[in-house]
Amino acid sequence: MVTHVPAEARGDERGALLAFIEEQRGGIRRALLGLTEEQARTRPSVSALSLGGLLKHVAEVEQIWVARGKQEPPAVERDASNWHETYELVGDETVASQLAYWEQVAAETEKFIRSAPSLDDTFPLPPDPWFPPEGRVSLRWLCLHLIRETARHAGHADIIRESLDGKTAYELVALEQGG
Repeated sequence: MVTHVPAEARGDERGALLAFIEEQRGGIRRALLGLTEEQARTRPSVSALSLGGLLKHVAEVEQIWVARGKQEPPAVERDASNWHETYELVGDETVASQLAYWEQVAAETEKFIRSAPSLDDTFPLPPDPWFPPEGRVSLRWLCLHLIRETARHAGHADIIRESLDGKTAYELVALEQGG
């Protein structure tokens, strides 16, 4: 599927990176179009993933990475006792509330990336074995990681949505555009 890249993204590395992040966010948002809360919480396969849970996870992960880039604590602290909650809507959380939260996170991501002196600026990572061994990454790396992370979960969202009602990404794009 070819997607239009806005004029402001062409020739501007920050704009291009942010446009690619937004494009992948759109895939996840579209996967939720027209679903009820119950459908969004449904796990149609042996996986523990639901569309509502994926939505919450990608919003939370994006916020965590931007907080790391700013060298601030994340909005929600996760550890072994509550990590599972990053993949499920709990309490009074809804698709609408998570979409609104993600919109705020996305605005903060854009503000942070656009205001940084350079995409070459780096920040430290925790000394966990799954992070690059250098222990520091650039803001460019952060953007590329957000593209990768969001795209991976957008693919999961496509499969979950198709499992729920047979709608494919192409049909959801048409639905989004009023078709």
